[in-house]
Amino acid sequence: MYSCQQVLVGKNPELIAILTFLCEQSHKLTNMGIYYGRQLFFKSYKTLGKFDLEKVYKKNNHYKVLYSQAAQQILITVAESFRSYYGLIKAYSEGKISDRPKIPNYRKKGGMATVSYPKQALKLKDNQIRVPLGNTCKRWFGLDCFYIHKPSNLNFASIKELRILPRNKCFYWEFVYEKEIVVKPQLNQDNVLGIDHGVNNWLTCVSNVGTSLIVDGKHLKSMNRWYNKQVSTIKENKQTGFWSNKLAAITEKRNRQIRDGINKAARIVINHCLKNSIGTIVFGWNKGQKNEIKLGKKSNSEFVPIPTARLKERIAQLCYEYGIIFIETEESYTSIASFLDGDDLPIYGEKPNDWKPSGKRIKRGLYRSGNNCFVNADCNGAANIITKVSRKLGLDLSRLCRGTLTCPQRVYLWSAKNRWSNTDLSVLRSIYLESPR
Repeated sequence: MYSCQQVLVGKNPELIAILTFLCEQSHKLTNMGIYYGRQLFFKSYKTLGKFDLEKVYKKNNHYKVLYSQAAQQILITVAESFRSYYGLIKAYSEGKISDRPKIPNYRKKGGMATVSYPKQALKLKDNQIRVPLGNTCKRWFGLDCFYIHKPSNLNFASIKELRILPRNKCFYWEFVYEKEIVVKPQLNQDNVLGIDHGVNNWLTCVSNVGTSLIVDGKHLKSMNRWYNKQVSTIKENKQTGFWSNKLAAITEKRNRQIRDGINKAARIVINHCLKNSIGTIVFGWNKGQKNEIKLGKKSNSEFVPIPTARLKERIAQLCYEYGIIFIETEESYTSIASFLDGDDLPIYGEKPNDWKPSGKRIKRGLYRSGNNCFVNADCNGAANIITKVSRKLGLDLSRLCRGTLTCPQRVYLWSAKNRWSNTDLSVLRSIYLESPR
């Protein structure tokens, strides 16, 4: 299997100048390929072949200034985007997809695009990777290559591709490498973990082996709120559409924090499964749930920017790596139905007219069942998500009881949150009040 590792490029003025030039040439070459593909489609309705763009632009300066294999990869990527468009148009005409696809459009003027180097173009010298440049670049600037440090945790033989990724005034090395397949642990696939996602409680996890936990999302929501406030404050004093180095810096900081949070949350879930021999994960997800959502201005700003879809994909990737079955199911009526009372869970749009839940969510985070048992509302939703697929998978939910739904363990993403629990703080507070002053 293949993995990708990102490394932030340091502030080396000479190297940054080279990377800026390469990414600008990649941007211009990409727009040229898009122009040819659009004109070919509009005027003759012909499809674009994989190597057609290379035949047209191989004598162009934007092509020759780049290393040949890197330039080929840029044009092949453009051709693949058009071939995907042709396939989507055909699927749309056959009624397989509902939204009409749009033809690939031009990149904005003055931007930068990714440059890719296959393993064949790279060489290792003195523990540094040699990245070649085109002959035209050597003739213009007297420079035929540049060197970058090889990550200490990667073996050069396992690297398959190197990408130069420009993003928010920064550059990243992206190393695509072949990852060794570890021996997958023997997990019990009858043990299942149900996941219900939210905002304050980003992930609420309940299993049929008597465990439950909540991955805290308040810190993530706070970071998004800080970012939105900073962007609003900066744009109030500037014209509409303004973009600056400060905006790029805070955007990149926020994106790094989000990515770190996604990796940590996914690892928490997988480690919980490995510890308790859980071999199946059921993730509740309604497709298109953020499209045209109307929760109010404040709730929309809190719910929509949370990248739960990326977290779901990351959990699915780790499940494949460790041999855990990942199931995605719709979660309609799981929040209002009572798990302890065994309520039926209809699909959205197919609810019977006489359907009524046995319990009720009396306030935020608290659910009251039909026999007046109080449980965590999100845990009740996660248990109902398991119920959605329990008959199909033949799952035993006898150990999923009231105790599991009442006291879930809250796990924080960053260690600063884990450093002091509420009990520790109360003890410190009592010691402080009782000590002589």
